[in-house]
Amino acid sequence: MTAPLRIPNRLARHLWLWTNGLSTPGTGAPDVMALIRQIGFLQIDTIRNVTRAHNHILWSRNPNYREGMLWPLLGRDRALFEHFTHDASLIPMEILPLWQRQFRRLGDKVAASDWYRSGLGRSEIRAIRARIEAEGPLSTHAFDTKAESREMWARPPHKKALDQMWYAGDLATCHRENFVKFYDLGDRVFPTQLPRDLAETEQADELCDHALDRLSMGTVGEVQRFWAAMEAREARDWRARRNLVPLEVQAADGQWAAALAPADIEARLTNLPAPTSRLRLLNPFDPAIRDRTRLERLFGFDYRNEMFVPKDKRRWGYYVYPLLAGDRFVGRIELKADRAAGWLRVTGFWPEPGTKWSAAQRAKLDAELARFARMVGIRNIEWAKPQREDQTTKGDSQCA
Repeated sequence: MTAPLRIPNRLARHLWLWTNGLSTPGTGAPDVMALIRQIGFLQIDTIRNVTRAHNHILWSRNPNYREGMLWPLLGRDRALFEHFTHDASLIPMEILPLWQRQFRRLGDKVAASDWYRSGLGRSEIRAIRARIEAEGPLSTHAFDTKAESREMWARPPHKKALDQMWYAGDLATCHRENFVKFYDLGDRVFPTQLPRDLAETEQADELCDHALDRLSMGTVGEVQRFWAAMEAREARDWRARRNLVPLEVQAADGQWAAALAPADIEARLTNLPAPTSRLRLLNPFDPAIRDRTRLERLFGFDYRNEMFVPKDKRRWGYYVYPLLAGDRFVGRIELKADRAAGWLRVTGFWPEPGTKWSAAQRAKLDAELARFARMVGIRNIEWAKPQREDQTTKGDSQCA
């Protein structure tokens, strides 16, 4: 029995940041596909606080990224396809052979749900598909059925039908215009011949391999949750079929826990760079912080997304960005922007308890805010209230 390889906490943090493309400051022209391949997939989101999450995630890895660089990879180049992981995501096209099981799983799941069965009849669904087949790509705005309720998540019957066919892979996202999704037949979007025809077990196993490669270290549960595309049993079966490196990883609180790593883990650790000293403003949907339990275990950083928490129950704010300096999270900040008026405003700022913000640290934050504003064409940056002289915090906002 091979003794587990022990990874102290600081080394584990460096490994995690490098795995997520956050070790280096990012220079030169952005290779957007390389960035997406490194993190596995790119979650896309409708909310545009300053910029939408997918733009921010890419910008965090290379500050030369600009809005608009992403979408040609989906609509023109077909280097990406859109489907559902934890949420709507853009996935490298080379993963498509491993995604056939997910089309079946999610298509069947949605078709069997009460939510879907309350929609259109089969003949009406066939008519929607026939329109797309005859007319070409259509958005949901091309149809006019109405939702049965005014609840936030209510969907019109035609949208339910489009969603089910999209989940099943019968329809696919052809392109997006101003973030509006256009549906076309899957056969016209996906390659006509997949390079491999794999059994579902093989698809699940290779998805697990890809997940561990993009985690560098993780438990079977973390591997399973990476794509959100398999059951726990399938991940356990994968583990039994693979010869993986056993680890013991130290948490921020000093505790050690068992994990697994790919075969090249020692080479990764040997060649591991120290994280850049640049202070980074991360998006709430960034893959480096998506697993909040893992984030708190490795960094001791308690972060929750409160966008859908009632205002009077929020601890921090509506859209709050974590602040990463080197290998530590040093605070969080709430921003608002009016792009038409050309301003970005800091409405909340919370240094981490016990973190003293020096003038040099504040200058790094100002530089990061300027880079972020420049990405979306904003020039004016303002703070809602002047900061207090004492910047050591016990959890109270300094400018909200």
